[in-house]
Amino acid sequence: MNTIELFFEAIRNKNQVAVVSMLTHNPELVNTKDGRGFTPLIFATYFDNEAAAKTLIEHHAELDAKDSTGNTALIGVCFKGNEKLATLLIDNGANINATNTMGTTPLIFATMYNKEAVIKLLLDRGADKSLKDNEGKSAYDHALDKQFKNLLELLK
Repeated sequence: MNTIELFFEAIRNKNQVAVVSMLTHNPELVNTKDGRGFTPLIFATYFDNEAAAKTLIEHHAELDAKDSTGNTALIGVCFKGNEKLATLLIDNGANINATNTMGTTPLIFATMYNKEAVIKLLLDRGADKSLKDNEGKSAYDHALDKQFKNLLELLK
C-alpha cells in the first residue's frame, strides 16, 4: 500500500493517532484524492469519522472539494443525515448551497432521504430552498414527489 492508501485506511479504521501522525509528516495528504475522487475530508465524513474530519479541517482541508460525481463532504453528510458533521462543516465555512453534477444541493439531498433534523439545520443556517436540481425540482418538489408530508411545511 502506498502512503495515500494507508492514510485513507487510517481514516476508515478511525485510527486517529495514525491520521495525525501522517498529516504531521506529510501535510500534502490533506487534500489528496483516492481512486474514486474522494478527498480525505469527504472520506472521513462518509465513514462518520468526526475526529478525523476535525483534524483535517484544522489542517486546512478544502471544505468544498468535490468527488468524481461532484459531491462535497456536506452534500454527503446531508443525504446520510449526520447532523453533527453537517454542523461541523457549516461552522467551518462549507458552502451550504453547493451543487453536484446533477445540480443537487445539500438541502435537496436531505429532503430526498427525509432527514428532517438536517433540513432544519440547513434552513436555520440560510440554505436557499428555491434552488432547483438539473431536473428543475426544488427540495419542496422532491418532498411532494415522495409524499414526505412532514417536510412540506418546512420547505414552503
